[in-house]
Amino acid sequence: MSTITPQVLLKAYTAGIFPMAESANDSALYWVEPEVRGIIPLDRFHVSRSLSRRVRSREFSVTVDTDFDGVIRACAGQDGSAGANSVIERPSTWINTRISALYNQLHAMGFCHSIECRDHAGDLVGGLYGVRIGAAFFGESMFSAKRDASKVAMVHLVARLNAGGFRLLDTQFVTDHLRSFGCMEILRDEYRTLLENALLAQASFSIFQDDDNPDAVLASAKSGHHEDT
Repeated sequence: MSTITPQVLLKAYTAGIFPMAESANDSALYWVEPEVRGIIPLDRFHVSRSLSRRVRSREFSVTVDTDFDGVIRACAGQDGSAGANSVIERPSTWINTRISALYNQLHAMGFCHSIECRDHAGDLVGGLYGVRIGAAFFGESMFSAKRDASKVAMVHLVARLNAGGFRLLDTQFVTDHLRSFGCMEILRDEYRTLLENALLAQASFSIFQDDDNPDAVLASAKSGHHEDT
């Protein structure tokens, strides 16, 4: 693949394409445009009662864009990225050094964001990151070094997206983990229509300021969907 700049990467996202690597040790990148795409409908985001209790417990302190590099390093499974004694729940990763550098550049440009979860000791124990263009958010990766930390980060993300008027949460693929939130598969043509509409709209990633208020987080995240077991 030829040299990829942050500008090329942003253009690719607007076309429904994203880069991946075979492994963290492989420097090569390739473009991906799945026939079937994973999305989480923002008005049907599912939060279980047990996860709601976890959010309300305040076990984790949740912040936004305070340690983007730490989150992407932890998602890549790098040693020491989530505390010396942590065990990251991610057996393999496609995040190599080129991807890490590119997304750090997008973060510096204001197009890439992270949600961080810290324990009471202040250690980074969970989080996620993704790309924002218009009213679309493209989820890239998440990690947990403590149980449910990435799930709590996802709830905070969706609360922020709903409050900010986002229209599309693209997960790229569907996993059992994401399916628990209501993630579903759609065909490429349907995805392109949703993407086009989201790119034409305006949204704010920073308007939500209540990450320290669990009830406000849950109310925003669960708008349009009922709590379940």
